[in-house]
Amino acid sequence: MAKSSSPAKKAWRSLTWLGVLIVGLIALNAFGVFTQNGSWTPKLALDLEGGTQIILAPQIESGQTVTSDQLSEAVGIIRQRVDSSGVSESEINTQGGQNIVVSIPGTPDDATLERIKSSAKLEFRAVLVAGQPSGQTVGADGTATPAPEATVDPTLSTTPAVEPTDASDLNYVTPALQAEYDAFDCSKINATNVAPANAPLITCESDDSVKYILGPVEVDGSTIADATNGQRTTQSGATTGEWAVNIVFNNDGTSKFADVTQRLFNLTGVQNQFAIVLDGHVISAPATQAAILDGKPQITGSFDQETSKALADQLKFGALPISFTVQSQDTISATLGSTQLLNGLIAGLIGLILVVMYSLAQYRLLGLVTVASLGVAAVITYLLITILSWREGYRLSLAGVAGLIVAIGITADSFIVYFERVRDELRDGRGLESSVEAGWKRAFRTIVASDVVNFLAAAVLFVLAVGNVRGFALTLGLTTIVDLLVVSLFTHPMLQLIAKTKFFNEGHKLSGLDPRALGAVYRGRARFEPSASISPTKVSSSSKEATKRQTIAERKASELVGTKLAGTSTDRSTDGKDS
Repeated sequence: MAKSSSPAKKAWRSLTWLGVLIVGLIALNAFGVFTQNGSWTPKLALDLEGGTQIILAPQIESGQTVTSDQLSEAVGIIRQRVDSSGVSESEINTQGGQNIVVSIPGTPDDATLERIKSSAKLEFRAVLVAGQPSGQTVGADGTATPAPEATVDPTLSTTPAVEPTDASDLNYVTPALQAEYDAFDCSKINATNVAPANAPLITCESDDSVKYILGPVEVDGSTIADATNGQRTTQSGATTGEWAVNIVFNNDGTSKFADVTQRLFNLTGVQNQFAIVLDGHVISAPATQAAILDGKPQITGSFDQETSKALADQLKFGALPISFTVQSQDTISATLGSTQLLNGLIAGLIGLILVVMYSLAQYRLLGLVTVASLGVAAVITYLLITILSWREGYRLSLAGVAGLIVAIGITADSFIVYFERVRDELRDGRGLESSVEAGWKRAFRTIVASDVVNFLAAAVLFVLAVGNVRGFALTLGLTTIVDLLVVSLFTHPMLQLIAKTKFFNEGHKLSGLDPRALGAVYRGRARFEPSASISPTKVSSSSKEATKRQTIAERKASELVGTKLAGTSTDRSTDGKDS
């Protein structure tokens, strides 16, 4: 008795875990709705909701042109930046062989816009001169007015009197460079404020508070292997609350950065500082307090969580080959809209109805387990997609809807494999409860193998594809995992429970598990009965009659064989006597 109740206990345990999972997903989604600006419905992608179109124009000097290689590289970097911000299903293309068009679902925030347009050209230069910025004069009444534009004497020498020995050598500061520095206006600086890597640069702090003359580039941003943001911590592990960007150099960058910091550590005054230049501005110029030999410096400044994350992403995914400016920013309508979404949902509903009709026709009332399993799978999938929407920025596109529709067939296929295994066991003469357990052991291996192949295909497609195809791959892979959960925690436990009911256990014609209709035969086991748990008094009269006729036939066959054997023996005896 205890043995027969064990499957039922396991079934209720599995169903309990399934309930806990669904309740947990609902609670997590509720947390997002009330604390994280989440929603009970998934966000829609550009093709279903519309969004914002941004046209980026390159900032180049007069007479220069943008190459196709530069545009292709810029498109790839911008796509990585947009995806890193959690915005999915964006479209990034070139226009007219010069501009870049970025289409983003919804309305992007300032951090996303900065992520897109910033070139993030990072350079590390030694500080030669630092002073107060210019660009304003204060009158007697205290009113600040723009200073008159200063001019540089073209006759001043631009060649160092003594050849500099390193990037911190003040011989780089020629009379012409000093005059240019004195006349430099920080308020007019932009991303085109660049200088050759082997030449000094005049620039300012990002807030225009300090003006600098910097030495040649000693470490380039291309040597950065990784960049992350986080709050600074003390040596004791306490958090300071100040946001910073943590950089990890590759081997080349680590070696160069170690050499530079070892030199700067022995200098004094502003020459002890190492300026970090991003897009022509100094974002930080920290003093060198120690030689950094491990290639893991930290950028600090007036950062918050969003700005530090934006800078880390820009550095991590590389510098754009050229600088861009936003030429236009417009709101665009959905390219497919609610009509196409409705058509997609109708197509999915038709597919679902066909699957239900087939299940009921093929498996009778057992097909209701398929319907219930598909319903549970739909609830879990919906909750997961909704959570991904507010947590990871996922947006549901028409391609993603197609992936969900395809998943109906994949999920139904798992149920069919399981049901057919159970019916095979019934054909071999097992009882229903035994068939459910034996069929599950055989079917589960097949289901796992099939789902693993589907998941690997979806994962490869997600990694290699871009745009809407990734949305299809994501929903396909997600529903494959859901399929395994549902068939393990719902479908199998339900069959364990219904196997104990009289309607299914006795093999009712409408149950879909009628052994006689399935052609059950005797194959070396105990002679078939509808279920091992049914008492002899419950066997139908036709079964009794069949058993009786079989017994009579066996008896007659035995008598006939005995008669023949006896006759043969008599004949042999007579032959022996006659001879």
